[in-house]
Amino acid sequence: MTDTTRPALELLIAAPRGFCAGVDRAIRIVELAIEKHGKPVYVRHEIVHNKFVVDSLKAKGAIFVEELDQVPDGAPVVFSAHGVPKSVPAEAQNRGLDYLDATCPLVSKVHRQAERLVAAGRHILFIGHAGHPEVIGTFGQVPAGAMTLIETVEDAEALAPADPANLAFLTQTTLSVDDTAAVVNTLLRRFPEMEAPRGEDICYATSNRQAAVKAIAASCDAVLVIGAPNSSNSLRLVEVALREGIRAQLIQRAGDLDWSLLDGVGTLGITAGASAPELLVRELVTLLATRYEVTEREVETTRETVAFKLPRGLDAAA
Repeated sequence: MTDTTRPALELLIAAPRGFCAGVDRAIRIVELAIEKHGKPVYVRHEIVHNKFVVDSLKAKGAIFVEELDQVPDGAPVVFSAHGVPKSVPAEAQNRGLDYLDATCPLVSKVHRQAERLVAAGRHILFIGHAGHPEVIGTFGQVPAGAMTLIETVEDAEALAPADPANLAFLTQTTLSVDDTAAVVNTLLRRFPEMEAPRGEDICYATSNRQAAVKAIAASCDAVLVIGAPNSSNSLRLVEVALREGIRAQLIQRAGDLDWSLLDGVGTLGITAGASAPELLVRELVTLLATRYEVTEREVETTRETVAFKLPRGLDAAA
């Protein structure tokens, strides 16, 4: 029987959402390293941008540090999914540290393209967000001065390269699909000879999660995105909803919900960034059910079947 004392709330839950293959792999690498080496295992930078995940791994024996000089001699260390400059594994080798690289293979693909383009004499225009660990890691694959960061259409319009005939572009994997297309179109209009990447740099998971939010937005009065404030792909999901004219809010956990967002809301969209576990989605649904008569429907726009291999040495442990 329906509870008439609570207002009805329909939940449209976007799919795909939550963990991507690169995040799954990175978390598994830390867990298997702890099984193999025992506690503690050090991790340089947050393995993925999610406090719940980081805290869970801390409880299992991971210690998170920002730089290698915080890792004791002889201790095992894991590099985060976002990728690291070449100087980091070089320093680890010099110190004799036993390290594992959890860089997402799709980020590694961008790294290899950067090396290839620079070797071919191209100057790279890298579309991304200043200060993001993935951007720092990619810039660290090539000599200083070999890449220029482009953040906006305005940057693309203002660019005055020394050799316009020898340009190429690459992008961060977690950008807004629409924003990036606008920047790329501006660059191609100005520099038609610019070389494009082999295949799309924005990763499948980022594109799929943005498309899924677009698919539900027209049917929603508001959208909640579960993710961390330093998670690029999660922030982009909020932007996608806002651009569709829908109220949207980023929350890390159900307890962060600003209930006023739900004033007058009959249909609520829910999604999660690529580093947010499904457990947090269920936690939110459970909380909403304490105040609303909830019905939920999953709206699937595509099915993801991507899986990445573990590094050699850990695949046997798995």
